[in-house]
Amino acid sequence: MMLSQQLLARRTRPAVIKDLVEVVQQEVASKKGVAGTAVKAGYGAASRVVPDLTERALNKLLPDLSVALDPFWASYESSGATAFGQHLAGRGREVSAALLAVTDAKIAGSGREPVKKVYRALRGKADGHVQAALPRVGAALERHAQRPARG
Repeated sequence: MMLSQQLLARRTRPAVIKDLVEVVQQEVASKKGVAGTAVKAGYGAASRVVPDLTERALNKLLPDLSVALDPFWASYESSGATAFGQHLAGRGREVSAALLAVTDAKIAGSGREPVKKVYRALRGKADGHVQAALPRVGAALERHAQRPARG
């Protein structure tokens, strides 16, 4: 079964969103240095303005993000790899490009100029942040997906 079908199932989706919100929070908290301070400050400010911003954004993005991950789940299933997060990390650039294509398209279609402005300011460093998050993202998603038994 495709990953997207499993993640978007009515009974599964709320738990997937909850776990991904936690992944985002962990990733933000793990950032170091000047860039990390900027990420933490920006995330904190946005979260104060819209407390459930991450959850809302993930709810909107999950359908397209999960479909973008379907080919990587298929390759994981046939790879013999033992952890989806590590499988994603091993294909980091390709996975990041697929996920960022989803967010780029959403932003391009948005009429909200302030959101577009913030996104454009952050987009340059997004690839590195996405690649760094892939082990956690993959682990979170794998908890909600069934891998067929090997015969």
